[in-house]
Amino acid sequence: MVVRLRLQRFGRKHLPFYRMVAADHRAPRDGKFLEVVGTYNPIASKDGIKEIRLKTDRLKYWLAVGAQPSDRVAWILGKFGILPPPPQRYSPQRMIPKKDREKT
Repeated sequence: MVVRLRLQRFGRKHLPFYRMVAADHRAPRDGKFLEVVGTYNPIASKDGIKEIRLKTDRLKYWLAVGAQPSDRVAWILGKFGILPPPPQRYSPQRMIPKKDREKT
C-alpha cells in the first residue's frame, strides 16, 4: 500500500482550511485517511500570519516508513526543515519576452 501525505480540504467556498493527512494513494482527496498529521490555514489572520500546525514526530515516522508527500506538502515540510526544500523551478527563458528570446 502506497501512503501519501497530502492535504484534505475543509472550510467553505473561498475560505479553505486544510488537514494534512496520511492516506492510501487510492483514497479520494477528502475521503478515508490513516492519520491526521497537521493542519494548514492559508488565509492570513489579522496579523498577517498563516497558521500551520504539524505533528513532527508523526510526520517523520510516516516519511521513514516510505510515505510520499504531495508537491504542496513537500513544499510546506521544506519550509519547516523536516524535508530538504524541493528544487525551485527556474527558467530564465520565461522571464524574457518572446520577441526578445534567442531562437534555438
